[in-house]
Amino acid sequence: MVSVDINCDLGESFGAYRIGMDREVMPYITSANIACGFHGGDPLVMEETVRLCREAGVHAGAHPGLPDLQGFGRRAMAVSPGEARAFVKYQVGALQAFCAGAGIPLSHVKLHGALYNMAARDYALARAICEGIREIDGGLKLLALSGSQMIQAARDTGLPWASEVFADRAYQADGSLVPRNQPGAVLEDEEQAVRQVVQMVREKTVTATDGTRVPIQADSVCVHGDGPKALAFVQNIRKRLEEEGISVSAF
Repeated sequence: MVSVDINCDLGESFGAYRIGMDREVMPYITSANIACGFHGGDPLVMEETVRLCREAGVHAGAHPGLPDLQGFGRRAMAVSPGEARAFVKYQVGALQAFCAGAGIPLSHVKLHGALYNMAARDYALARAICEGIREIDGGLKLLALSGSQMIQAARDTGLPWASEVFADRAYQADGSLVPRNQPGAVLEDEEQAVRQVVQMVREKTVTATDGTRVPIQADSVCVHGDGPKALAFVQNIRKRLEEEGISVSAF
């Protein structure tokens, strides 16, 4: 049977600011990527999100980003491979402590925003990050963009990995995501997003904005938790996958 994981970026609220619908989304996903304080999240939010994962039986992963709270980690920064490695180690270690306190394992690491996109293109950056993750725990899985330099770096460093695809993002002909500052980068139509997911999981391809069918590996499907339609998206995607006979389970 074909199987796929559904992941969501959660725990991105901080202080008095509420972002996303973490509690509502949790029953429909199998893996959560929890912000670690740099682009979003704070210690109380991290602790609460880990607790929600434990109660729901959802795998908890670290979601480290660039130190850019004001820009929500979506602005590229000129960082060296060594800096990126240290940023990631710091954040993964923080979430690992909360998981240990809750009595659940930290299962994976998925980079956030601009850091995710930078490492997807830059092998030196990706390799340094993978090496940093291995220094903490060589059993942690890297969740990264299908076909990217992050996947190659994980292979080369012996780090377990899983290929991620996006339900609500448009793709370019080279397999990269359409930048968020371009029109149509984020899919607003629920049915279009559902069709894209089924195609990626069943056919192992995605239709790019120019009509090209791009090969893709879908071990895990991401639905962004901060979007206004996040709950409807994840509900409909999970329902359609099950109707298609596709098993939904953690990678």
